[in-house]
Amino acid sequence: MTDEAPTASIWDRRLGAWWIAEDEPDLLAIVSSPSGRRTYGQLIDEVHQLVHAFRALGLEPGDTLAAMLPNGIEIVELSLACQEAGWYFTPLNTFLTGGELGEILAHSDAKALVVHQQFSPVLDDPAVHAARGTTAIVAVGEIAGAPRLDDLRMLQPASPPEDRRNGGLFTYTSGTTGKPKGIRRPLPVGDPSEVASAGAVFGRAFDFRPLQGPHLASTAMYHGGSHSFYMGALHVGHGLVIMSKFDPEETLRLIERHRVTSAYMVPTQFHRLLRLPQEVRDRYDVSSLRTVVHSAAPCPKDVKQQMLDWWGPVIWETYGGMEGPATIAKPRRWLERPGTVGRAIKGVKLTILDEEGQPLPAGEAGAVYMENDSGFEYHRDAEGTSHAFKGKRFTLGDIGYLDEDGYLFIQDRAKDMIITGGVNVYPAEVEAVLSSHPLVADVGVIGVPDPEWGEQIKAVVQLDPSAEPSPELATELVAYCRDRLASYKCPRSVDFRDDLPRTDAGKLYKRRLRDEYWPDTGAKL
Repeated sequence: MTDEAPTASIWDRRLGAWWIAEDEPDLLAIVSSPSGRRTYGQLIDEVHQLVHAFRALGLEPGDTLAAMLPNGIEIVELSLACQEAGWYFTPLNTFLTGGELGEILAHSDAKALVVHQQFSPVLDDPAVHAARGTTAIVAVGEIAGAPRLDDLRMLQPASPPEDRRNGGLFTYTSGTTGKPKGIRRPLPVGDPSEVASAGAVFGRAFDFRPLQGPHLASTAMYHGGSHSFYMGALHVGHGLVIMSKFDPEETLRLIERHRVTSAYMVPTQFHRLLRLPQEVRDRYDVSSLRTVVHSAAPCPKDVKQQMLDWWGPVIWETYGGMEGPATIAKPRRWLERPGTVGRAIKGVKLTILDEEGQPLPAGEAGAVYMENDSGFEYHRDAEGTSHAFKGKRFTLGDIGYLDEDGYLFIQDRAKDMIITGGVNVYPAEVEAVLSSHPLVADVGVIGVPDPEWGEQIKAVVQLDPSAEPSPELATELVAYCRDRLASYKCPRSVDFRDDLPRTDAGKLYKRRLRDEYWPDTGAKL
């Protein structure tokens, strides 16, 4: 945990997984995982085999390959295969229901879907059956009627494929209407090995020093933020220590055992780590850590300060979304300005706009807009794209302000989005499901404070006059959601009341609901 600046010489080498495989074939790329270890040489050989295998299945440049996989080697290999074959890679939330999965497969025109056997029940949904006419299903493990990924791979040579070209990430995020929104950018031009090596700028930005890993992957690897960091780490020579699921003490053990230097986490993990007894925390040496980046949800100031007190000045923060990264807050800058999410990264301009779209001065809160060189579009959603932009500027829907030095502070969510455990949930989708229950007359879904998850989901329900509120009915409504939505989107609790506050125009006044549950101001800060 030193503050010394990296010397120029450590960056004066070829980086990117393919060139590292040539120059350092015996260096561990997968240091530890539920499915074993791999050197860079072994990993890239298997990636080449996967490119040949999916080409044999008919995938062509520009096609989409989706994956529903647990944490492990396979998701890394598939991402790399897409990167050198010109395909889009869509890692999917493993909690999706069959209906949600079918929607995404149809919307993305996925040509192939790789599914682990533990998630195979979603394939029985009619919505997925409808997509199977155009989407090839490939199994990790055993799934009836689907070829095994390992079998397809083993039939192919480990030689580099011809016509290598860059692929990219194609991710989905929920929109305010509850429908998934896909973010897909034009693919980079050039040799994939050179493009991956040029990505070393990622390492420079977050002090991921070349060949000075490893990197801990402790969050869900389908998550866009997690994916960006573990792949970025891999391309600068940080082998991956992959956890099947997060466990606080096991995290400390792995950091000490493998001398982990970099990691990506979400604030919920900090909460759980801090809940460990002091004697357990003191048992492990975490002095190898240099950079631990967090994002995905606001981190309470006291939680972050406790982590800095424990792990030292290694906790970095980044703000943005798959639409585009925006800021970085280095540890010492955050300590100077507690609560900031950082200053704009190179190539990004931040602006705070009022309700009329006019720029606001430093210190005044408004909608946070950003501008970069690439922009983005929501796939097949011109209306959603247009709504996010004002000219060349776009917003993620947050309210905040800039200080005199350009440091951004986020105050609230302009949208009604709930962030629980670092995962975004949009109430409109949950409300639509609950409204279809025969005993529900009206419903509002909000986020309420939760010391571990940041927010938890609460449904406030007005019942049909024929129904009586009861704990049993509350349980029934939660179960009703679980049958129709991914579990992370479902309410943790249900409150009943005689009526819900609505404006004259019929819009639900959610601020009044939230004021009852959020202490002091009622705002989600």
